[in-house]
Amino acid sequence: MRRTILYKISVGILLVWISGLLSLSASTINVNTMPALQSAINKVKPGDRIIIADGVYTISENIRIDCKGTASQPIIISAKTIGSVEIRGTGGFTVLSPATYIEIKGFKFTHNAGITSIAPGATHCVITRNEFECAPVNKGDKSYLTISGDDNEVSYNTFQNKFDEGKMLSIQGPGNNQMAKRTWIHHNYFYNFPHKANNCSAIQIGLSSRSMDSAFCVVEYNLFIKTAGENEGCICHKSCRNIIRFNTFGEGSEEVSVRHGNRSEVYGNFFMGCTGLRFSGDDHKIYSNFFKGCSNAIVCTNGDGEVAEGSKLTCHDRADRVQVVYNTIVDCASGFQEPSRTNGLGATNITFANNILQGCGEISVRGQYVNPVWKGNILWNTTPGAIPAEGFTVADPKLVASADGAYHLGSNSPAIGAGIGVYPYVTIDIDGQPRVSKFDVGADQFASISVTNRVLTTADVGPKANQPK
Repeated sequence: MRRTILYKISVGILLVWISGLLSLSASTINVNTMPALQSAINKVKPGDRIIIADGVYTISENIRIDCKGTASQPIIISAKTIGSVEIRGTGGFTVLSPATYIEIKGFKFTHNAGITSIAPGATHCVITRNEFECAPVNKGDKSYLTISGDDNEVSYNTFQNKFDEGKMLSIQGPGNNQMAKRTWIHHNYFYNFPHKANNCSAIQIGLSSRSMDSAFCVVEYNLFIKTAGENEGCICHKSCRNIIRFNTFGEGSEEVSVRHGNRSEVYGNFFMGCTGLRFSGDDHKIYSNFFKGCSNAIVCTNGDGEVAEGSKLTCHDRADRVQVVYNTIVDCASGFQEPSRTNGLGATNITFANNILQGCGEISVRGQYVNPVWKGNILWNTTPGAIPAEGFTVADPKLVASADGAYHLGSNSPAIGAGIGVYPYVTIDIDGQPRVSKFDVGADQFASISVTNRVLTTADVGPKANQPK
């Protein structure tokens, strides 16, 4: 036993010693030209930091990054001062295979759109605390940033003022039908995308041709303001098994469109004065969201094809087995609808349960709507329309406005403990609080414990947010 303990201690000391040696070998490399930056990248070692002097740099060729850091010793390529290194011109940063564990931090990218990217085979890279305001190209689909490798992170950036075709952030993948896996998109600010044309979303996750592949993308704690772009102006979802949660979709923004793909979750989001949410496809779970002042709130697409039966991937896939539960919808022109479509296939087996609708327009279904489930909903100053009598009760939910414009349950609300049915995936409410025991109808579970999710502001996102002190 004593030998075993001594052996473990010796191994621990050895590992600490090796780690110390590696730390001592890491360097900080200061550069003040783009050729010097490329030269430093070509020679960099795990743990090295390359610091670019503040200033404006105009480049005509891409900075190629294909070096390899490690999980414990990433390679950091950083502006000396966040926001004070501007990259202009016809070149940008391209991260290429076999790059791994690279962090790109603190730049202002004003070069032409359609350049900066993480290519297939480049993994575990972080694009953080940058500002993207790329110059319009005015021809073709040109995104500010494209991610095609696996396990990459896009965090605390600002994407703003896009006036040409393309996405602010595009998640794609290798080949023509595969998705980048496990992209983590968080605490970014997407602002001012007025261009009105196809292919103009703040975030696009996939393409029609990639839509049957699973991306496992997580989009959380991002703020969208005035991202009009196209009708899918906030998020255009075209792949499977993604999570969209804890975001704020704000004033002047177009919809979150679950346009293609299956089995994704949309929960804990605030839709405040935007268009709302639209879904196609199969087996999505939409819950614990708050909608206020939206034009459409939640739209179930009337399908014009069924992918499972051989329809083209470009179709509006018929929605099947989607569950819309435990949401709160207030003062929206339309709270829930399926619009009409000539020769539309409608939707099947849609669950609409335990939602609160207050001050909304008539619930309308204008197409085939086979085997729906309507139950446990509370309506107030809302015309039930398509909801059968057994699917709702009329009652004042006693909602109380909070300082950020959201609404929560008052202590005397009839929604408390009134949830019907079992939905095991609904484990949290709009505040990030756990749902336990009897569930409350709507997005809010009445509780006195601390709130971890709220309406985001510009102080919560972008390069200056949550910086170490």
